[in-house]
Amino acid sequence: MKTIGLLGGMSWESTALYYKQINEEVKNKLGSLHSAKIVMYSVDFDEIEKLQHNGKWDETAFILSEAAKNIENASADFLIICTNTMHKVAPQIQENINIPIVHIADATAKVLQKDNIKKVGLIATAFTMEEDFYKNRIRENFGIEVVVPNEEDIKTIHKIIYEELCLGLVKEESKKEYLRIIDKLVKSGVEGIILGCTEICMLISPKDTPVKLYNTTEIHTNEAVNLALA
Repeated sequence: MKTIGLLGGMSWESTALYYKQINEEVKNKLGSLHSAKIVMYSVDFDEIEKLQHNGKWDETAFILSEAAKNIENASADFLIICTNTMHKVAPQIQENINIPIVHIADATAKVLQKDNIKKVGLIATAFTMEEDFYKNRIRENFGIEVVVPNEEDIKTIHKIIYEELCLGLVKEESKKEYLRIIDKLVKSGVEGIILGCTEICMLISPKDTPVKLYNTTEIHTNEAVNLALA
């Protein structure tokens, strides 16, 4: 079994899901008392969040690269960044380490391709929805059209992520807002919805909507386990 490197803390709420789901999947596949071999480095999200919202992405890249080096030095075989948004600086992190990064957008797009999805909706942080580092990777490398909500709905989604979900708060009124936005995307012709922030699965689940949901936390953890056990 290979050792999985987890770069987490963004937020710790979703990183806890990563740790739990990876170990559950290893147990499902191997049985008995098996669990995953994991090296984890968890950063202080308050520091990262302030840099994000001030546009200081190079500084976030430096912090995460130093953390990734520590993970590599602790003998991890590959790296999982436990957040969608910070894949914005994945290229800079990769330049500083020798172990591969398992990119969350690639893992997600492979599942979309398997399901023959040609047009997908994306709900995530404003950074992930508005910028091209995530959408273009899926469009250009996998040929899948990615649709995002309008400007006002992007603000709503972003606010709920940072002011509620990252703090572990799950509110019924926020779920209704997300479902309203998802319904608008479905009416625009999307065939599925990427839950493109690793906290969103705390709020929305497949039982809440008939449209196919692509939970990036689950997809990413499954990809990590498959690689670890390959």
